[in-house]
Amino acid sequence: MAIFSDDENIQKPLAINKNTKNKNLETKETAFDKSFESNIRPKKLDEYIGQSALKNTLKISIEAAKKRNTPLDHLLFYGPPGLGKTTLASVIANELNANIKITSAPALERPRDIIGILMSLKNGDILFIDEIHRLNKVTEEILYPAMEDFFLDMTTGKAQTVKTLRVPLPKFTLIGATTKAGELSGPLRDRFGIIHRLQFYTTQELSQVVTRTAKILDISVDKEGAAIIASRSRGTPRIANRLVKRVADYAFVKSDGKVDAAVAQEALSALNIDSNGLDGTDKALLKLIIEKYDGGPVGLETLAAALGEDSKTIEDVYEPYLLQEGIIQRTPRGRKISPEGYRLMGYKLPTIQQSLF
Repeated sequence: MAIFSDDENIQKPLAINKNTKNKNLETKETAFDKSFESNIRPKKLDEYIGQSALKNTLKISIEAAKKRNTPLDHLLFYGPPGLGKTTLASVIANELNANIKITSAPALERPRDIIGILMSLKNGDILFIDEIHRLNKVTEEILYPAMEDFFLDMTTGKAQTVKTLRVPLPKFTLIGATTKAGELSGPLRDRFGIIHRLQFYTTQELSQVVTRTAKILDISVDKEGAAIIASRSRGTPRIANRLVKRVADYAFVKSDGKVDAAVAQEALSALNIDSNGLDGTDKALLKLIIEKYDGGPVGLETLAAALGEDSKTIEDVYEPYLLQEGIIQRTPRGRKISPEGYRLMGYKLPTIQQSLF
C-alpha cells in the first residue's frame, strides 16, 4: 500500500500534449524534425510495417475489447531502440479511438507525478510509459492496484488520525516500453496481459519503410535505391527513416534529386556507413577489441573508457545489432569478436582464436 501525507500536492502532468509546447523556443530544424516524425508515423495497424505476429495478436485483442466494451489488456513492448514501440502505442490508441498520454519513467520521480497522471485519465484512455524499467519503487507500487483493480490506494492524516482511502480510477490501458525487460520486477511484469518482444526488421520490410517514407516526403527513390538504404539500416526503422533524409539531401545537392542505387551508395559511403550498416563508431569498437585486446574478451567499462563513449550507449545503441548479427559475443569475462567480426573488418582470425571457435 502506498502512503502519502495529506499536505503533498497532487499535480497533473505537464507537457503531455506535444502540441502545447512553446513554438517560439523551437528552432526551425527542431520544428522540421518533429514534423518529419509526425508525418511519417503510421496511424493504423494496416499502415504499420513489420512485426507481423504482434500485429495479428493486437488485431484480435483490439476487436475483442471493442465488442466487449472493455479496456484493452495492459501491454508491454520490449526490444532494442528504434523498432517502433512508441509509434505502435499511438497506433493502438487510434485503432481504439482513445486518447493517449505519453510519459517516461525518469519523469515520474515523485508520487505526485504518477498520481497526477492517473487521476487525469478518463475511461478508455491509454497511458504510455517509456523506459518503464527505470520506474522507482514507490511509483511502481502505486501502479500495482491501479493496473490490477483500477484503484489508487492512499492514506490521509497523521498518527492516530490516519485513514486509508481507495480512490477509484477510470478503466485505462497501460502500455509500457523498455529496452531491458529483464530489469523489470516480477510483480510489475506479471500485471501485463500482453508481453511481446519487437524483432529487428528484415531488409524487405525496411525497403517498404523507406519507400513509404520517401513517398510521404515527396522524395524520388527507386526500388534499388530503397533496397540499398534498407540493407544499411541495421534492421531498424528509425535508422532507415533518418538515412532517407540524409540520402535525399545528398541527391538534391549532388545529382538531380532522384535516389537510385548509385546515388544511395555514394551518399551512404560519404556518411561512412558500409554495406553491413556499420558506421564509424561500430568499426572503432571492433578495431579496438581486435587490435588492443587481441579479440577479447574485454569488459564493457574498459571499452567505454577507451572509446570515450558512455557504457550505456554502447550497450543499448551499438551492441544489440552487433550481437544480433553475430559480430561480437558476450561472455562472462566480457565482449569478444566472433569469426564473422574478423571477416567483416578484414582481419585474419588468429590461430589461437581459431582453436577456440
